[in-house]
Amino acid sequence: MKIKILLNTIILFVTATTFGQIGTRFASEKKIVKDPVTGQELIFLTTKSAGDSKTYPTHPQWTSDGEWLIFRSNRVKGEAIAVNEKSGVLVQVTEGGYSGTLCIAQKSMKLYFMRKGPEENMQIIELNLGTVFEDSKSGKMKPVAAYERLCGITNPEMGASGDMALDADEERVYFRVGKEEAAKHLTAGVTLEKSFGPRNMGAGPGGIGSMNLKTGELKHVISVPFQIGHIQSNIWNSGEIIFCWETGGKSPQRTWTVIADGTGLRPLYPESDFEWVTHEAVISKDEVAMAIMGHRKIDIEKDTPVEVAANGEIRNPVNPGQESNWGATGTREKPTGLAIVNLRTREMIIAGQTKSGSGLWHVHGSADGKWAVGDDFSRSLYLIDRKTNEMMMLTTGHKETAADHLHPTFNREGTKIEIQSAMLSEDNRSMNICIVNVPKEWLKRK
Repeated sequence: MKIKILLNTIILFVTATTFGQIGTRFASEKKIVKDPVTGQELIFLTTKSAGDSKTYPTHPQWTSDGEWLIFRSNRVKGEAIAVNEKSGVLVQVTEGGYSGTLCIAQKSMKLYFMRKGPEENMQIIELNLGTVFEDSKSGKMKPVAAYERLCGITNPEMGASGDMALDADEERVYFRVGKEEAAKHLTAGVTLEKSFGPRNMGAGPGGIGSMNLKTGELKHVISVPFQIGHIQSNIWNSGEIIFCWETGGKSPQRTWTVIADGTGLRPLYPESDFEWVTHEAVISKDEVAMAIMGHRKIDIEKDTPVEVAANGEIRNPVNPGQESNWGATGTREKPTGLAIVNLRTREMIIAGQTKSGSGLWHVHGSADGKWAVGDDFSRSLYLIDRKTNEMMMLTTGHKETAADHLHPTFNREGTKIEIQSAMLSEDNRSMNICIVNVPKEWLKRK
């Protein structure tokens, strides 16, 4: 009997250690270091090599109270972690896994995500973060069911994925559907697009569906003849969706917008063949930031972009876009840089560009219209004053060997930027969550 009890205890311990319980707390890892080049203060909220990565910059990173950041981590494999920016304490906020994007509500202390159901369907879950944090602090956690609400279930045949966005009214979510579902709603006679570029991606059809979080009602938003990626909502305007034609690189027409009732479909920024547009992110009520890349050098004699590989077929293992298969695009023969498009007037401006190198790559901006921010292939971070066009490097040296890129995102107040960084990584790959403040002298500007 004692052996049986001991075995059961070991099994329970291993299970808890492997999967973890919601509300589990981890000690602060917070560390402040100075950038060795710029002198800028870098606030690392995580420092261990635990497979951390931030939510994509198309989505909010902070909770509605502005105190916690939620991110993906392998501290508890398959679960999401929150870190308190002030104390540095870490809390596990999911149990049972999640799929795809973590959607942090901005009007309430809620988190929304997809989870694979038992019958190949997708469940959409609402999590009460406020209660999780309270109970975790008091040490009186309840079963995970006490914090979760099942909003609804998608039909398996929909092929729903976790590329999901929360509407500004926080009553609906939008998500990508599979090709078969998209084909059912595609306008008759529309010609499907084929794969584009060396990654063999981009072929259609693609589609977006929605779910009412109160009733679970499912609706189809739009079908298009190409592959859809990076679905995001305008968190200031209910019913406004931004998405992209995903090819893994240059698209014939990257950025798109549509209204939640399926009307108003149009290119967000109608691009030319020579423009390499990427990494669009809604930054304010009326604006979307995006990168027009200037990362490819020109072979003057051949009048084509320089090829990294002799045959132009081999993908650069560190930075993308050097293969010849993308065509004559992404060079600096034409204007490039951090572009900002106005959703209402459709006007586009270039806020700034690096003098050399890849150019700005992943971009974002403050909601008040004061600042823009971007990273580049060297994993350096640049801040731009949108009024004066002044640009400054905030930090550099975040290791090109990192598992991912910086992916900068502003907080709602426009005073700080979250990035992910391998600067402290011993294996030169594992990333940590880091905060970079807008310099005080810049914040004092009127």
